[in-house]
Amino acid sequence: MINTYSKFALFNYGFRPFFLLAGLYAVIAMLIWLTIHIIGIWPIGTPTSYLWHAHEMLFGFVGAAIAGFLLTAVPSWTGQRGFSGLPLIILVVVWLGGRLVFPFYAHLPSVFIAIVDLAFFPVLGLMLTPSLIKGKSRNLVFLLFLLFLFSANLIFHVALVQNNVVFASYGLLFGINIVLLIITIIGGRIVPAFTLSAIRRTDDTFVIMPCPALDRIAIASILLVLITDLIWPYSAAAGWLALIAALIHAVRLARWQTLRGLGEAIVWILHIGYAWVIIGLALKGLFLLTGAIFGAAWMHAFTTGAFATMILAVMTRAALGHTGRPLIAPPLIVVSYVLLTLATIVRVSGPVFPEVYLYNIAVSGVLWIGAFILFLVVYTPILIGPRADGKPG
Repeated sequence: MINTYSKFALFNYGFRPFFLLAGLYAVIAMLIWLTIHIIGIWPIGTPTSYLWHAHEMLFGFVGAAIAGFLLTAVPSWTGQRGFSGLPLIILVVVWLGGRLVFPFYAHLPSVFIAIVDLAFFPVLGLMLTPSLIKGKSRNLVFLLFLLFLFSANLIFHVALVQNNVVFASYGLLFGINIVLLIITIIGGRIVPAFTLSAIRRTDDTFVIMPCPALDRIAIASILLVLITDLIWPYSAAAGWLALIAALIHAVRLARWQTLRGLGEAIVWILHIGYAWVIIGLALKGLFLLTGAIFGAAWMHAFTTGAFATMILAVMTRAALGHTGRPLIAPPLIVVSYVLLTLATIVRVSGPVFPEVYLYNIAVSGVLWIGAFILFLVVYTPILIGPRADGKPG
């Protein structure tokens, strides 16, 4: 029997509130961004509307998804108890604080805004540390990633205080590269594993042979991209390294047998998400080396493409698995996968059609909003309600 209290299960496990917040904020932040373009007014007070948009998508939307993933994965990795109750509520409040102070940027001290917004990753790290240490987990490296994300956000806020748009963009680039590194590591674990488990249901002879050497090379390639972007951002060296990394990751993805997973939407969306990593790296390299206009939106291939697609893929799968439901994407979620893929294609192709660039942003934004509204329609009851099998969590 499920008691009355457990019928509201939003704070019963780490993925629940943060996957819901990620979906909600994906819609809210994009609506604000589109409204800015329609009315042409920027009331928040940061140096440019672009900085707010980039910051909130990276540290708000992506930050919430990372928290939901780690708060769910760490107990699985370490065998420790899951995160729930008051600590989870406190972390949600800290995340919300960072989102709520920015609209008052012109009216509140910038140092106060920075302190409120910067608190999230340290608090998340403090929550995760005891479990990772007790579990003697090799995944302690993710605490380092949280420190780097905090550092990227700190660079951004210091730049805002100095009204230095260029310095702020470097902070954002650093943060984007850290998320790219996280996707490289996590993607290398889950994409082949989930592909294998899905296909094995109908073909028990199917195998994806591991290749640890290639995995290490792929991770190293992104580390080199990150380091080069810190020392020589937007340089020819950064362009060449991006092209080399694109080739390495293309070989890696090819080994995961994408074509065999086309029958399972919840699998092929992971492959599409990882493919955007490759596309983003290739576009970046070509743009930095040749100035080719079709590569100008390489950063959106990473953010709208790789980040958002992998987030949607992981949220939709993890929420089913951790609530005792079959790992089959509902029809509306398949539509959301398609909408998000179209949103990315439209946004990345925007520079090729400068005469309709604002319409491009609008169309891409509407497709994005549609994708995450469908996620909310299907998954809000799943995230706030009890497990389908009646178990705790």
